[in-house]
Amino acid sequence: MLTVRAMTETDVPAVSAIRVAGWKAAYIGIVPQSFLDGMTVEADSRQRRRHFEKPKKGMTNLVAVDIHGRVVGWACLGPFRGDGTSTSVGELYALYVQPSLTGSGIGRTLLEAVHAQALADSFDRMQLWVLTDNTRARRFYERAGYVPDGAVQADDYDGVSVSEVRYRRALEERETD
Repeated sequence: MLTVRAMTETDVPAVSAIRVAGWKAAYIGIVPQSFLDGMTVEADSRQRRRHFEKPKKGMTNLVAVDIHGRVVGWACLGPFRGDGTSTSVGELYALYVQPSLTGSGIGRTLLEAVHAQALADSFDRMQLWVLTDNTRARRFYERAGYVPDGAVQADDYDGVSVSEVRYRRALEERETD
């Protein structure tokens, strides 16, 4: 049985381990290896702890927990970080599943919880950014009803520009897929 709940500070090490492992598994060949090699659970944990010390307004962190009480996935959402004019648009900032469990339904369960939280936060639409070359994630979001909206951006990783595409989806009161 999988449950989704609000992340607590005691979940930080597990979430950081999932995030770092997720990057190293999903972005190999997309993000420079030097950047991936430089990622550590310790550094990521320090960053996650800062979020608990100074939480950003409207940001929610959720964790998926397995039957044994282990954190096996993490998602973070909040207000869209775009132009700031629309308060009804939410953004999925991150969603990671323990790489050895990818494809087991944890991501879908987490995404459904994200949508429920977004509706509770009065968002009627969600947006997210996906690395252009991350075809597995793009298929995952497309199966969940997200469509690319034409917006693109790029981030720099160790001197290499990596492009992202934005996806969006309208939310309904009840998930239908």
